[in-house]
Amino acid sequence: MTDSDQSIKVLNELLEKLTIATPETRSEIAVEISTFLNGNIIEHDAPEKFFLDLQKALKDKKTAANALSAVAHIANESNLSPSVEPFIVRILPQVCEKAGDKDKDVQKLASDTLIAIVKAVNPVAVKAVLPHLTTALENTSKWNEKVAILAAISQLVDAAKEQVALRMPELIPVLSEAMWDTKKEVKQAATATITKSTETVDNKDIERFIPKLIECIADPSEVPETVHLLGATTFVAEVTPATLSIMVPLLSRGLAERETSIKRKAAVIIDNMCKLVEDPQVVAPFMGKLLPGLKNNFATIADPEAREVTLRGLKTLKRVGNVTDDDKLPEVSHAGDIATTLGVLNGLLKSETVAPRFTVVVEYIAAVAGDLIDERVIDQQAWFTHILPYMTVFLHERTAKDILDDFRKQAVDNIPVGPNFDDEEDEGEDLCNCEFSLAYGAKILLNKTQLRLKRGRRYGLCGPNGAGKSTLMRAVANGQVDGFPTQEECRTVYVEHDIDGTHSETSVLDFVFQGNVGTKEVITAKLLEFSFSEEMINMPIASLSGGWKMKLALARAVLKNADILLLDEPTNHLDTVNVAWLVNYLNTCGITSIIVSHDSGFLDNVCQYIIHYEGLKLRKYKGNLSEFVKKCPTAKSYYELGASDLEFRFPEPGYLEGVKTKQKAIVKVSDMTFQYPGTDKPQISNINFQCSLSSRIAVIGPNGAGKSTLINVLTGELLPTTGEIYTHENCRIAYIKQHAFAHIESHLDKTPSEYIQWRFQTGEDRETMDRANRQINEDDAQAMNKIFKIEGTPRRIQGIHARRKFKNSYEYECSFLLGENIGMKSERWVPMMSVDNAWLPRGELIESHAKLVAEVDMKEALASGQFRPLTRKEIEEHCAMLGLDAELVSHSRIRGLSGGQKVKLVLAAGTWLRPHLIVLDEPTNYLDRDSLGALSKALKAFEGGVIIITHSAEFTKDLTEEVWAVNNGQMTPSGHNWVTGQGSGPRIEKKDDEGDKFDAMGNKVAGGKKKKKLSSAELRKKKKERMKKKKELGDAYVSSDEEF
Repeated sequence: MTDSDQSIKVLNELLEKLTIATPETRSEIAVEISTFLNGNIIEHDAPEKFFLDLQKALKDKKTAANALSAVAHIANESNLSPSVEPFIVRILPQVCEKAGDKDKDVQKLASDTLIAIVKAVNPVAVKAVLPHLTTALENTSKWNEKVAILAAISQLVDAAKEQVALRMPELIPVLSEAMWDTKKEVKQAATATITKSTETVDNKDIERFIPKLIECIADPSEVPETVHLLGATTFVAEVTPATLSIMVPLLSRGLAERETSIKRKAAVIIDNMCKLVEDPQVVAPFMGKLLPGLKNNFATIADPEAREVTLRGLKTLKRVGNVTDDDKLPEVSHAGDIATTLGVLNGLLKSETVAPRFTVVVEYIAAVAGDLIDERVIDQQAWFTHILPYMTVFLHERTAKDILDDFRKQAVDNIPVGPNFDDEEDEGEDLCNCEFSLAYGAKILLNKTQLRLKRGRRYGLCGPNGAGKSTLMRAVANGQVDGFPTQEECRTVYVEHDIDGTHSETSVLDFVFQGNVGTKEVITAKLLEFSFSEEMINMPIASLSGGWKMKLALARAVLKNADILLLDEPTNHLDTVNVAWLVNYLNTCGITSIIVSHDSGFLDNVCQYIIHYEGLKLRKYKGNLSEFVKKCPTAKSYYELGASDLEFRFPEPGYLEGVKTKQKAIVKVSDMTFQYPGTDKPQISNINFQCSLSSRIAVIGPNGAGKSTLINVLTGELLPTTGEIYTHENCRIAYIKQHAFAHIESHLDKTPSEYIQWRFQTGEDRETMDRANRQINEDDAQAMNKIFKIEGTPRRIQGIHARRKFKNSYEYECSFLLGENIGMKSERWVPMMSVDNAWLPRGELIESHAKLVAEVDMKEALASGQFRPLTRKEIEEHCAMLGLDAELVSHSRIRGLSGGQKVKLVLAAGTWLRPHLIVLDEPTNYLDRDSLGALSKALKAFEGGVIIITHSAEFTKDLTEEVWAVNNGQMTPSGHNWVTGQGSGPRIEKKDDEGDKFDAMGNKVAGGKKKKKLSSAELRKKKKERMKKKKELGDAYVSSDEEF
């Protein structure tokens, strides 16, 4: 008898003992079987026949419990033999079946055995294990069996997380089906298992949404809100099959929702997620769920814009998934299928004599190889580690190694090549060398791009507004970029645009000290180094100008001992002196810096490299901005504002009554002084100027000189302490503040369209309603007590209600209070009837009731039909004039816009009422070079006046003709052409509006088109036509206006 025969005999004897064992003795026999099987069995012949007999014992009700005990002990063995493992996996279906047995003891044993098996098997053998479990789950009707299988799958996630992640596209549909089971226990177990399986989704961006995604599977009513939530998510981690497997159920249901807005949003997310996919095989398993929904929506959605978005998503999905013109879906790659790898392996084993009893082992090897292929594991050592122990079951080691290496080479031929990093010629210490993807909400910004940074280098980050420059910087600072060093390895500090308003009353010193960056002595020394005075260090942050706030943010960042400084528009609000200081500091501090700036001179003087956004990639160019432009001529607009191809347009201002030329003053200030309450001297004093429709004014001066204060008085945000301000009664002024985001910071969850509708829903600008020049103060109330003598009776004005033309000015309808017993104790003022209203000239009212007169002037302007309807189409067309597309305007929340896009929105909102004068405080902040060029050209072409506060000489040099130099509270004008009266130049003629007119609520105003005056011959012809009709129709004839 051979050693192999002896092994078989021993196992047969042990199995016979097992079949007749009692519950008390079966464990002991099971241990003997386990020890013997996992020992050194000669040639490993024994397991095949033994496990066939064991399967028969599992099917027999009398011996099922004993057989399960044996399987559990074999799987619990700490060193499960490679010759035994494939056979253990093969009997999984029989073990699953026993989990639904009527016998509670057998149920319990089967459930425990399932857990033992999934714990014991090789993690890379998931491809052999999981199909047995999911097939059993789908085919059984027994709830006990389903619960046991679900528990085993949960255990498998713990045992082989990375491998289960690759199987998620097949696993999630099965688990989703189980969540709809009628049995409560199955529903709960399925929910727990699907939650457990999502641990394989290694994606920080959707982690917090996973409970909502799972909830959507069980409760479809949650789909719309979850689609909105995902639309506002920043994706920075790679989107894997596991990520898609949990998101596709939501997206497919989103495409099937009744609301067009949800269908549209789902299409946008699909479109942008697909842009992150380079390998069609990642999206291939999901094409059958997404493509039909998109095609159906494109054919049925009525909204043209939503249909266009759906088409865009459809085209992207087809392109990424390699869908042919006849809409035939591409096949999912079979490179990792067990059938494919088994075919390759059997071809290599033809030269060897492999006994049929080892077929189970060969198939198991094919499953392990398939998993390695799916994981893109191609190195020889890994294959030897995971597969060689199984091959030596039936081959000698040397032969097994040779065949295995050939197997590896043939099997991995179709695996996509991994990322290839190009080495930089520049020497130095690497701070970062990573590949990552980046998205914001539903917009893909970067896809599998490389970022490599060296210590001590200065990099300029360039790209258009919305490319994702600030998003990338925040993602780096927040540790959301795959492969980027952690804060412990490399301290990265992000210098924000503006300091949070919540710190406005905190002193400069305390603000920095709160950041735990050192002692107050160290902080004070650093602030002094940054040119802060002792007085400024103890001042509240609110008292700092924009430029000093930026220097404070930079000082705080430097005190954190940063390895990398992330500077987002660091020159914003800085005057030329402080910009020069910043250039010198960055060039000498030796800290690696990534800089986003629209100041071409600054980038030229600081940067050693330019990192440019190109086609969802970051491309690095050695040299400063001018060197970059030589290598990339298409980026010429970064260097020359006029080179931008982008175009902005401002709406044409309305006609101003009495203004015949563009030189006539529409705003005039005389001897104006302003002083903040509680200060010891005026901020500005003895100011004189005037503005007209032809004004092109640059306001210049150092930080803190009073430029913004001057403009705030001009626009009515502040009232002058002394002096006179004249503004034409119908003049509209658009004012964009230095901190442009202040206009929209309370509306971040609205879309731009909703914000504009909110702002102008009453017909006037709600942002201007709280301006100081519209509020009735004590002085105004006192002045309004003026007594008028009308028709011999003393009266006070109760209200002003209407306006009409009166010679070269206007007169206003006023209602009155009648005075009785004036000057006596019993004095009283009694409201008069409306029949007693009277019309008073503007000149008599303006001194005492100027603000009430201004309100009537505004209402008259609103009623004149000069305003547009607040419809989505009208708002989208207006915003398109300033570079915002319909997608952003109507379907993206303001919170998700980039800094430049928010500035464009503020510009669009500010010019909605067709202003006569545009006032811009630091317009170069946050706008990219293309947008700056477009803005410059639009301001040149604007038919109204322009006033600009800026430190950018480049921006104003070809735009402005007049300069107001503000310093130490004084304003010195130059280049001005102030006239009295109308002045000279071309006359402005009032244009007849041929198109439809609308009031402030969007209603069409009758009589919008001027009636043409007919000649005598035309009048005679129309009379003849009327007489003819009257004769034909008799009493039925009814004339119409068009017949006259």
